[in-house]
Amino acid sequence: MYFDLKELPPHEDLETKEVLRKAARAHRYLAELKGISASIPNQEIIINTLSIQEAKDSSAIENIITTHDDLFKERLFPEYTTNIATKEVSQYVVALKTGFELVRKKNLLTNNHVIQIQSELEKNRAGFRRLPGTELKNEQTGETVYTPPQSHDAIVRLMSNLERVINDDSFFDVDPLVKMAIIHYQFESIHPFYDGNGRTGRIINVLYLVLKELLDIPILYLSRYIVGTKSDYYRLLQGVRDSGSWQEWILYMLEGVEQTSRQTINVVHLISSALMDYKHRIRAEYKFYSQDLINNLFYHPYTKIDFLEKALKVSRLTATKYLDTLSDDGFLQKEKIGRSNYYINIALFHILTASTSDE
Repeated sequence: MYFDLKELPPHEDLETKEVLRKAARAHRYLAELKGISASIPNQEIIINTLSIQEAKDSSAIENIITTHDDLFKERLFPEYTTNIATKEVSQYVVALKTGFELVRKKNLLTNNHVIQIQSELEKNRAGFRRLPGTELKNEQTGETVYTPPQSHDAIVRLMSNLERVINDDSFFDVDPLVKMAIIHYQFESIHPFYDGNGRTGRIINVLYLVLKELLDIPILYLSRYIVGTKSDYYRLLQGVRDSGSWQEWILYMLEGVEQTSRQTINVVHLISSALMDYKHRIRAEYKFYSQDLINNLFYHPYTKIDFLEKALKVSRLTATKYLDTLSDDGFLQKEKIGRSNYYINIALFHILTASTSDE
């Protein structure tokens, strides 16, 4: 099905009463998440742990499936990883952090940034599509449901328009959460790359929230919501193309922001509580307590001797003694891969794998 994709902004008035009411609720929970995340002393802990979650869920939408266990082990021992899906999901984390650094440094989200993000995801530098033939198909039937713009010139024109929409509020001035939904629809409909469009688009979502200062750090990830409502996600995207059903699509995305904000608030609370519990108990029981030790245990759901040795600037023998002691006393779980030991933060592992079915 060929569809003549138009430049933004849409001609319709998209800020209906229903949309604005829903946007107000989503903003309330998003603001609460921003405040709670700022209360964590080392925000890198939250960025690192939640980006792993997002990478896993976002990739699952594209049928790239791995487990938490494989992902956490890959970060320790990439040489043992043979699962291509696990490597692809790990690349997502790198792409997300690359995008975050670019937005934080430049205070812009440009097409060059989007190309860099996609190149980290796919490990190629193909850039925007130049060859025709890209079609989006129904996974079950194989039927073509949408044909995105085919010519390179059209893709560049539409992406230039989208770049302006993202960065210039005077050009298209609507509520930023409403605009995020519109940006996501437009990017996925342009489908500018040969591969990685869905995952790149979901990274753009959270980077846009950071760009508009609705979040300080990229921790609002919609992928789990999309995984759970996958048929609605594709149906509503197509509904905008087929019949201009903008309101239904925008309400769907705003519901995702609200639900995901509430879930993430809970996860951040749980991580913060676990971190403080470990901090107080380890400080009370062991002379080797330090804040750097706690940070290391929560920055890496799985850690290893080398990480602690480097973080604490201690000998390998000393790092081993610390980790073995914490393992003996139930803070960590000691495991082995090949000839190497690694250590699982039991509390953090349970938080990150709650409500999933891969363990």
